[in-house]
Amino acid sequence: MHKPYYKKTRFTLYHANCIDVISELPDNSADMIFADPPYFLSSGTFTCQNGKMVSVKKGDWDLSNGLKKNFEFHLEWIKAVRRILKPNGTIWISGTYHSIYQCGFALQLAGYHILNDITWFKPNASPNLSCRFFTASHETLIWARKDKNAKHTFNYKAMVNWENNYTKEIKCKHCGKKYRYEVLHEKGKQMRSVWAINTPQKIEKKFGKHPTQKPEELLKRVVLSSTKKGDLILDPFTGSSTTGIIAYLYGRKFIGIDTEKKYLDLSVKRFEDLEKNVKNKFKD
Repeated sequence: MHKPYYKKTRFTLYHANCIDVISELPDNSADMIFADPPYFLSSGTFTCQNGKMVSVKKGDWDLSNGLKKNFEFHLEWIKAVRRILKPNGTIWISGTYHSIYQCGFALQLAGYHILNDITWFKPNASPNLSCRFFTASHETLIWARKDKNAKHTFNYKAMVNWENNYTKEIKCKHCGKKYRYEVLHEKGKQMRSVWAINTPQKIEKKFGKHPTQKPEELLKRVVLSSTKKGDLILDPFTGSSTTGIIAYLYGRKFIGIDTEKKYLDLSVKRFEDLEKNVKNKFKD
């Protein structure tokens, strides 16, 4: 039985292979899974960072083992988490075109029912260095339900009334007056499946960063749309635990698993900073 690497009320981390820890968890115990699995991109390609060309190698965990083995990896963990999901539980998977189509096929093979695919549009995405392709400025999230006939959680009204913080300013050509407008979502209307959210802010990386770190705003929307207070959320590739930070902040329980100790240590720093700030807020 694996012992937690770090454990506090409603926030638990494991340093292990996710399959091993998941195999020890009870059937039908999790309300939601959020997974950002390896994209298998760390094989000699490059990207743009702060205007410079840098290697995209994130670590040995992101090295490709070939198309077939990569798919088998995704199918294995997707099948494993299905057992621990409650009948009405849902799973979110984030990825680029390098991985998301494999994950989508694996979800269907494993018996899930796909609810939505969400396009996360990044207004501040890095430019394309080669100038031979369209600039990659989005990732895809697939949202699926364990049981096709179950009634999953969807906080519809919360999404309709969502305050969109991403705005732009335009200037009228005729009168010169400046206007600000919301991008893609207008409060009071149904939320669409394209979300405009910037990449993580500087403050979200003050203790260090994970190479595929997701913005808190993205996870906030995922968590508040598809879970209730007290629900258990599991992230099998927790990284710097943005999922856990948001889960804890909004009254959910969290289990995060990762094979990289340095990112678990980063997760602990982020959590303890949040916990301290929350306690000080209530103290005031």
